[in-house]
Amino acid sequence: MIKRTLYFGNPAYLCRRDAQLVVRTPQDEQPNLKNETVIPIEDIGVVILDNAQVTITQAALESLLENNVALITCDATHHPVGLMLPLDRHHRQSAYFQAQIAASEPLKKQLWAQTVKAKIQNQAVLLERATGMKATRLRELASQVRSGDVDNCESAASVYYWKHLFSKANLPEPFKRNRKGLPPNNLLNYIYAVLRAIVARGLVSSGLLPTLGIFHRNQYNAYCLADDIMEPYRPFADAIVLEIVLSGEPYEEITKEIKSKLLTLPVQDIYIGGERSPLMVGLQQTTASLARCFEGKSRKIVFPEWV
Repeated sequence: MIKRTLYFGNPAYLCRRDAQLVVRTPQDEQPNLKNETVIPIEDIGVVILDNAQVTITQAALESLLENNVALITCDATHHPVGLMLPLDRHHRQSAYFQAQIAASEPLKKQLWAQTVKAKIQNQAVLLERATGMKATRLRELASQVRSGDVDNCESAASVYYWKHLFSKANLPEPFKRNRKGLPPNNLLNYIYAVLRAIVARGLVSSGLLPTLGIFHRNQYNAYCLADDIMEPYRPFADAIVLEIVLSGEPYEEITKEIKSKLLTLPVQDIYIGGERSPLMVGLQQTTASLARCFEGKSRKIVFPEWV
């Protein structure tokens, strides 16, 4: 089932009634009266809190986390700044943790090579669709990825990819990917934060520890594994940003309309495991396959492809 992504950008009061999330918002004409919406918590996958006047009860938090909902909080600039996930969402979590911790370096290097190759292949497809050019360079790099990506093909591919991806957009200067760079970097930062939360949620539901990465190892990063596994999914987020940029709609500020488009990411169609699937649903195949790799039951991570 496709889980819902809920975004709260206006004042709201969130509480629990039975197994439902109750959302109360002020009415514009009569602020003392409240509009009330009831949503089954089991239908929710992601909740984004983006207003200082959003109040959520402890009971609602408890039920959301029990149902493996990723809860994202935003800062004063309306960018995601925090992520809350459940501590225990899999009946064999301890066994998976142990297998993950005990994973050998050769295994992790092979898994990282698969991840990089899948990412570059997806970048190549998007680049060809977006520009009409042949992404021969990216396909060559994908074929050259070795264990651990010792030749740093990922970095070389990224340079080429970002140089050309927005070539048909009327940008004031050539695009450079930088978190603090000019727009549309702001859109990419936002949608990547959402993607990271979705991936972290999938890892937790598969019994894995998001902190312990196969490549990323920053001691200050609580989501190293999420940052690893999200890599092949980034081009699907890039495609949404590219569509916004090419539409001609102003994107220097992330408006509600733009956020609504960015938040379609979880339901974007991908092709995974031989079937068409919404991204959030398909991602569970990726995280489950990774868990099997750590257990020694498989040697291959299932990653998405373009429909």
